[in-house]
Amino acid sequence: MHRLSRRSVSAALRAPPTRYRNAAAASVSSSTPLPDSAVGSDNKNRWYSAITGGKCNTARYSTQLNLKSGLFLGCRHESTAAASDSANPPPPSGEKYEYQAEVSRLMDLIVNSLYSNKEVFLRELISNASDALDKLRYLSVTEPQLLKDAVDLDIRIQTDKDNGIISITDSGIGMTRQDLVDCLGTIAQSGTAKFLKAMKESKDAGTDNNLIGQFGVGFYSAFLVADKVVVSTKSPKSDKQYVWEGEANASSYTIREETDPENLIPRGTRLTLYLKEKGITKEVEVDEDPVEAKEDAPDGNTEKKKKTKKIVERYWDWVLANETQPIWLRNPKEVTTEEYNEFYKKTFNEYADPLASSHFTTEGEVEFRSILYVPAVSPMGKDDIVNSKTKNIRLYVKRVFISDDFDGELFPRYLSFVKGVVDSNDLPLNVSREILQESRIVRIMRKRLVRKAFDMILGISMSENRGDYETFWENFGKHLKLGCIEDRENHKRLAPLLRFFSSQSEDEMISLDEYVENMKAEQKDIYYIAADSVTSARNAPFLERLLQKDLEVLYLVDPIDEIAIQNLKSYKEKNFVDISKEDLDLGDKNEEKEKVMKEEFGQTCDWIKKHLGDKVASVQISNRLSSSPCVLVSGKFGWSANMERLMKAQAVGDSSGFEFMKGRKVFEINPEHPIIKEINAAYKSNPNDEDALRAIDLLYDAALVSSGYTPDNPAQLGGKIYEMMGIALSSKWSTPGAQNSVPPPPQPETLEAEVVEPVEAGGQK
Repeated sequence: MHRLSRRSVSAALRAPPTRYRNAAAASVSSSTPLPDSAVGSDNKNRWYSAITGGKCNTARYSTQLNLKSGLFLGCRHESTAAASDSANPPPPSGEKYEYQAEVSRLMDLIVNSLYSNKEVFLRELISNASDALDKLRYLSVTEPQLLKDAVDLDIRIQTDKDNGIISITDSGIGMTRQDLVDCLGTIAQSGTAKFLKAMKESKDAGTDNNLIGQFGVGFYSAFLVADKVVVSTKSPKSDKQYVWEGEANASSYTIREETDPENLIPRGTRLTLYLKEKGITKEVEVDEDPVEAKEDAPDGNTEKKKKTKKIVERYWDWVLANETQPIWLRNPKEVTTEEYNEFYKKTFNEYADPLASSHFTTEGEVEFRSILYVPAVSPMGKDDIVNSKTKNIRLYVKRVFISDDFDGELFPRYLSFVKGVVDSNDLPLNVSREILQESRIVRIMRKRLVRKAFDMILGISMSENRGDYETFWENFGKHLKLGCIEDRENHKRLAPLLRFFSSQSEDEMISLDEYVENMKAEQKDIYYIAADSVTSARNAPFLERLLQKDLEVLYLVDPIDEIAIQNLKSYKEKNFVDISKEDLDLGDKNEEKEKVMKEEFGQTCDWIKKHLGDKVASVQISNRLSSSPCVLVSGKFGWSANMERLMKAQAVGDSSGFEFMKGRKVFEINPEHPIIKEINAAYKSNPNDEDALRAIDLLYDAALVSSGYTPDNPAQLGGKIYEMMGIALSSKWSTPGAQNSVPPPPQPETLEAEVVEPVEAGGQK
């Protein structure tokens, strides 16, 4: 007999099915298989104690449970099931009940969907029995009289191989007649769930409430292996013992009172499962015993007579589990689009059809088969661009699943959104992470998988339905831009897939191929400007001359765009040029005109540079402005205004490197603008004029803002603007002489003093 403590039973039963089966092997003899236990050569009855608490008094417990002598733990006896059936009269008929739910649908759910292994029924039933023990132990704290009939708390399993019967007996709380109706007559009704709810509502509830059984659906798992189930139960709160009987595929069950004294138990529940027969019943002829024949023949002539009896011829029933060939092993010409989509949805738990799929076989120095998919939606809210461990690629070796946990071994990070299966015959079955990282085979596989992924994406971009690629770009465009940064080897494959807005296409993105096709004959470079939005890019002063010349400019409005383009450097022998940087060449230089402008404005540029000091690296005459008086451009190797803004938002800690990368700005002036002409005249007439110097400061601050930079002191800039507005608007709307029309304030009235001559007292002078 194997014993487990009451406390350990819940932990053992909460284990997964695999662990539980191992635990069950320790509690129940391995020589006694369960559901298929009808086959066996040992025609004996066995009792097993699966759970027991404390020492067990065999004699006392046998008396309490009303067991026959010797039919206890560790003892073996010949089967007496047939004799017992003939000796005992049939039980009285009980009251018939209808299930509260359609049991046929429940049975179909349990047998075909809920449980994948039939052996799980034993775990479920022992879980229920364990809960019954825990309930009784919990209630006995406040009601000790519940344990008076039997102190020991046990779960016992008895098997009868000959007759295909399994009995599970516990000495737990048991059930009343109403409990049987409520718990076993209602589908998915759980006594354990009710008990847990009552414990939570109780103020004195303890912490030992780890009941795992759900005496509802779990009980019906018995019908996985049994045609008939009998539940005999006795509650310490009831004077009577009741028997519940139900059959598989039946719509009703019966409940009756137990009247046979030999079947009475002091407390608890006994489940008897009549297992399904795995065989065919046949009648065979047997020779009659000669002794019996002699007794039947009074004349002494013994003659063999033929007799027949029924036997069960057992057989194995094979079930084909994988009746379909893996889809990647089939000929792509024989697989329909619907089959590819269905495989994709089931394998990767997707609800939408993929945008594209690619089924191919690679032969040569490395052989493997693969199916790749491009999803229609971005997973995880478009955030897995930084997470290469997406479990999107499933690796098989000789049709054996190996792993789906990779960290860039089969696909680079920027293609982590691609899903699919890869089946190789060249890798070993015991492939490990180290083998994947160091294997030459894996490196070749990766290169070919990446190439096929690009072909698949290119096919989407060339589709007649332009909306397909727009959907793809919206979800995975950032991944390809990241590829421009991380994968220099595949720049030629990545560049045609990129999409951007432009000065000639602000509502619909265009490809680099479309830009090159629209280039002017004399245009040598691909022009772009980086900004935070299309509106900001459109209104930037850098575009003025380019728009006049009808030159298209790409708008890079995604934070990653500028870095991606800088890593590409060129496309089809056309260099990418940032129009916000110095030394912009538009291909229309006029050396004679430039010479005249330098003679006219050269000294003015030096004067402006001297006044601005270290704020600018130099002051130059601009060739990119037409309507703005001035602009601030970044150095050739420094950050653009957009990049500076992005880096400021991410700057942490030491800012010395940030200040270095900002670079010094170049102040460009438009010599044809009236304001610049006035500044030039001011220099020639009075270079120390305060108004002229204030105008230069205001021009610089205005250029700083219009060029996309952030002023160091916005309040000071506002003060300068207000001051210039005051000068410009001074007395503009006031009426001349308005001040004289105001009446003067009233003057005080002048009073003359009255002279009073002195009078002496008594009327004398």
